[in-house]
Amino acid sequence: EWIEPIPENLIAPERDPADLAVERESIRLAFVAALQHLPARQRAVLILREVLRWEASEVAELLDSSVASVNSALQRARATLAERDVNLENAEAPIDATQQALLARYVDAFERFDIDSLVSLLHQDATMSMPPFPLWLQGSGEFGTWLRGPGSECRGSRIVPVEANGAPAFAQWRLDPNGGYYAWSIHVLQLSDGSITGIDFFVDPNLFALFGLPDRLDP
Repeated sequence: EWIEPIPENLIAPERDPADLAVERESIRLAFVAALQHLPARQRAVLILREVLRWEASEVAELLDSSVASVNSALQRARATLAERDVNLENAEAPIDATQQALLARYVDAFERFDIDSLVSLLHQDATMSMPPFPLWLQGSGEFGTWLRGPGSECRGSRIVPVEANGAPAFAQWRLDPNGGYYAWSIHVLQLSDGSITGIDFFVDPNLFALFGLPDRLDP
């Protein structure tokens, strides 16, 4: 069970820029922490209460639970994050010029399907997942091996930048043997110290409509 990408324009539409910046940081923190550290119920409660600002009673109704249970799950989630020193101060910083250049190289390497170049952009301990499939890789070497195997079906893809969960992201359309390209996944990237430290490939064509993107591209 995974928290899916949230388009940037749905995080805080028509908000003050300063408020929006804080909201983006909260989205990024909650999303990354939820994926890496929390069980499903705690993930859901954290996102609904801390990010989307739902009342505990609303969360309890949605999850068919009690307010006490919701508050307990939120408390346990906060405790887990505290134990792992996850907070707003160590969340990712906004994208700077160096990171923009890194993302540009990612687009170029991915569309050319230059595996060596792609791998060179990754931190040696980078992780990769592909919700909803039970695939999880760690290390640039494992990612390169996967790209040369099952991942080779991504050869010839087209990708465009989007923003999801307050983080850099890309929409990917795979090459259709019958012509054109079909919607495949949304990539959400984690960046740190000049390299890519994580990529989550959300394989769900239905997500494209949320981002205002077509499910097919012409050749």
